[in-house]
Amino acid sequence: MKKPSLPIGLGTAAIGRPHYINIRQETSSNFSLDAFKRDGLAILDDAYQRGIRYFDTAPGYGLAEQLLIDWVIEKDDPDIEIATKWGYTYVADFSPNASQHEIKEHSLSKLNEQWEQSKTLLPFLSAYQIHSATSETGVLENKAVLNRLAELKKENGLDIGITTSGQNQIEVIKKALDVAIEGNALFDIFQVTYNIFDQSLAQTSKELSVQNKKIVIKEALANGKVFPNTKYPQHAIVYKKLQELAVKYKTGLDAIALRFCIDSIDPFKVLSGASNKSHLSDNLQATQFKLEGKDLSTLKDLAISPEQYWDERKQLTWN
Repeated sequence: MKKPSLPIGLGTAAIGRPHYINIRQETSSNFSLDAFKRDGLAILDDAYQRGIRYFDTAPGYGLAEQLLIDWVIEKDDPDIEIATKWGYTYVADFSPNASQHEIKEHSLSKLNEQWEQSKTLLPFLSAYQIHSATSETGVLENKAVLNRLAELKKENGLDIGITTSGQNQIEVIKKALDVAIEGNALFDIFQVTYNIFDQSLAQTSKELSVQNKKIVIKEALANGKVFPNTKYPQHAIVYKKLQELAVKYKTGLDAIALRFCIDSIDPFKVLSGASNKSHLSDNLQATQFKLEGKDLSTLKDLAISPEQYWDERKQLTWN
């Protein structure tokens, strides 16, 4: 009998490129591309051994998508599901001094270009997503792009989706829900930023569930901001509550934050962005308990406005 799938998947941004928008708990001055590749493959193997079967990647994540292509062919397990995206090109070339890390482009030519590599993930590829769909790029009104995505959906049996970021992400989700090609809804899966700080997804999660859409949570640890940080004295009460719950459930702050996402939204998956085995092990402790109702309510009360959350996030740098 097939084992039930873990509610946690692995996001591969941090194993595909050495720089990431995050609050680092530790730093390293040395970088070797060969060692970085080996470490990335080791994390994929460790995640698999721990029961993870859902992996999220993108061409914009440096070498992550190619790592998964090589790894999944060798693993050859039909239970593995991979989601990838199109729309960002990685341009930093793994340089520690790069001034630009990625370029966003939601054109038909970029879709077709990136699909040529991403399609080699088949038959393990289950979801193909617009990477960071926004109103500014006009991608949700681009008929040529939408029709092409509908073709790929029909030809390959894929879930088509969007990922969202920014204080207007709920507006973008609602707009995507209205997109239909030949009378059929185009988008099946929505990868959304959601965490203890920005809980705006709760406004529309029920609507997504009613329409049988898959919800995937990203940035559940708020780019590391769930860990106590003196730079954010305005969040002292959040850190106090998280530490109290970590003691109560005998686990880490990260596990509490991930479990909050699981219990409050009941998503298809919550993504761990772990880049080493220790952090992944800590994250997966979230599968070992369930938050009591009163504790879930306490965490829901800690939400801040999307405007404040995204203003603070914009201040983070690539490191």
